[in-house]
Amino acid sequence: MQRSKRKLIILFIVLIITIFISFQLGRYPISPKMLFRSLFAIITNNTDTIPKEVLTVLLKIRVPRILSAILIGAALSMSGSSYQALFQNPMVSPDILGASQGAGFGAALGLLWYFSYQTTALMAFAIGLTAVFIAYMISTKFKVDRILGLVLSGMMVGSIFSSMISFIKLVADPDNTLPAITYWLMGSLASIRNADVKLVFIPILIGIVLTLSIRWKMNLLTMGEDEARSMGVNTKMTRIIIVFASTLMTAACVSVSGMIGWVGLVIPHFARMVVGNDYRYVLPASGLIGAIFLLIVDNLARNLTTAEIPLGILTSFVGAPLFIYLILKRGYD
Repeated sequence: MQRSKRKLIILFIVLIITIFISFQLGRYPISPKMLFRSLFAIITNNTDTIPKEVLTVLLKIRVPRILSAILIGAALSMSGSSYQALFQNPMVSPDILGASQGAGFGAALGLLWYFSYQTTALMAFAIGLTAVFIAYMISTKFKVDRILGLVLSGMMVGSIFSSMISFIKLVADPDNTLPAITYWLMGSLASIRNADVKLVFIPILIGIVLTLSIRWKMNLLTMGEDEARSMGVNTKMTRIIIVFASTLMTAACVSVSGMIGWVGLVIPHFARMVVGNDYRYVLPASGLIGAIFLLIVDNLARNLTTAEIPLGILTSFVGAPLFIYLILKRGYD
């Protein structure tokens, strides 16, 4: 237990270091000395001695981008970890119930109709929640295995929304709208602004608090619903809380960043390698490692080439080999 707590503290320190490095990297590099001067000036509300271009880059570009990377990385990782506990399956990711596909459809629809960025994000968030609600209502009709019913319902709903995204891409203007939809679906933080951070902060915070509040129950769920029920866990309510919290976080993430794959699938495995299988530590470790991972990937996306690389490409390029490594190292039946 003490060892796991120490590892969480180390992960938090690594996150802080990664944040400071992220502030310095970009098209407009900022030296460590200037960064500390600027941050101190901002905190003390005495920015007269700081160049305006430095303040603009920090406050309007890097602060929202770094905050969103932290929130989205943590949220996707914790969603994946929660679902892996609920479904007792290490191969489950946050899009298992159709939240990502539903949010993707909402965003594609908003781009097709030329809605504003904020309206498009809200539409994506709302339809992402609706997709999971539909999947959950369908699953209630399964009388025998509710967990299996939930998975099958999510797969069906996700497939329907994926086909609707394909239809929108088919009828979209190939010169303007189609490239915008395609780029958005590949995932990026390039367009993130302070207003977007405010938009996703509350849903993600609610989701994180809810999942952390029941993390000890997830330990019992991994032993099976019957065993958890015999130990006094209200499995139905716990299942609803996990689905609601994870959907809230996933839909919020996809609504502003697009589809960023592999984070919610791979990171929980790394968390278990670091702190063990106790969900009291797996969940916070997943959040910290997910935030660190997405910050690093976003730094690569900003700096590897002159044109920014979509995050979905990089997370797949990095995440898939890492997952293969995990399978070879640990093995899964």
